[in-house]
Amino acid sequence: MLRCRVFVADDGSPIALSELSGAVDRWALRNLMHWARTGEPTPMYSSPEQRLADIESGAQLPAAWLTAWFEESAQPLAYATAELTEEQWRAEVLTAQGRTVPASEVPWMRTREVMVHAVDLGTGIRFADLPEEFCAELRHDIVGKRGSDTVPTAPTVQGSNADITAYLAGCPYTGVTTGDGAPAEPNP
Repeated sequence: MLRCRVFVADDGSPIALSELSGAVDRWALRNLMHWARTGEPTPMYSSPEQRLADIESGAQLPAAWLTAWFEESAQPLAYATAELTEEQWRAEVLTAQGRTVPASEVPWMRTREVMVHAVDLGTGIRFADLPEEFCAELRHDIVGKRGSDTVPTAPTVQGSNADITAYLAGCPYTGVTTGDGAPAEPNP
């Protein structure tokens, strides 16, 4: 589903990588795997400016190149993860947001990026099209990172699991209401 639609809209027109505002370039997560394997600090990006420049340069690529980029990005990461020992999976690495996480979180980071940004690209993929297990884990992840006292969840908000997931992720949603039935305000 994702491979065929990530960089081509329903009408066949290419989608610019700039629409993927939080995109992880193909080496960023591999850098974290290198860090975990060697102990050599290897940040995802050399700087926030480099990350933005990578996104902007990618926005100029034709859809066929973007599709190839997407497919090729998976292989180096798969090789890098296959090389890790149990101890290396527990090694701490630093995300682009400055969070220290065990290397074992990197596959989830990749999954989250690919799935959420597949929705962001406007290709017609919606949270309702994503596996419920993924949506449930994403809801749990968002509440865990932001804190349950700052993130409205059921019974504070009501709606389908997919719409509540979109709401919590800050993506377009429909049908999410407050306990009294009023439309939920956008989640900051």
